[in-house]
Amino acid sequence: MYLRSIIFLSLSLTTSFSVFANEPEGSHASNDWQIWAYSKAAPSFLGDFAAVVSGNGELIREGINGWTCTATKPMPEDGFTTPHHAFALCADDEGFKWASAYMGGTTPDMERDAYIWMLHGDTGEDNWTPGGDKGMAMKHDHWIESGPHLMLMPRNPETIAAFSTDFTTGAPYQMFKGSPYAHLMIPFEGYYDYQPESAPK
Repeated sequence: MYLRSIIFLSLSLTTSFSVFANEPEGSHASNDWQIWAYSKAAPSFLGDFAAVVSGNGELIREGINGWTCTATKPMPEDGFTTPHHAFALCADDEGFKWASAYMGGTTPDMERDAYIWMLHGDTGEDNWTPGGDKGMAMKHDHWIESGPHLMLMPRNPETIAAFSTDFTTGAPYQMFKGSPYAHLMIPFEGYYDYQPESAPK
């Protein structure tokens, strides 16, 4: 029931608002631009009150709700071209346990399931293999560059084992199946904007 409620929420939300509204002028490496960009990786009711960590790993805004928003790609000297290029996410402490384990190549050790927001999408992943080779993944049609989505990071990946890995249906699907990093991708409106050939036909 809980998972169905989350999926219903994801399908009810839209990205009809512009994530680029009120973009600060000036350098994309500035604190103002990074706070604006990364905090919009989550809905405003979370992102507006979250801590923000810069692309260089520095805390640039204190948070009050236990959530943190940050980039997950190394920041270029002049900043990211767009928020999409930052691979920005917002998560709570349990979500960052998962993210830290993934980045470090260790098994996530979480107290409960977690959710991670990525309303800017990402610049692409091999849906089958964590850190997979882009060329091979594209050759075998399991590379996906995502638009806005929410992710469920399960404490026990077996709880999502029955979900399909097919990302072309529009339904929630499993990424990294069979690995300690298996998680559920929940697409939002605009999910296929970066890879329209994978949209449901």
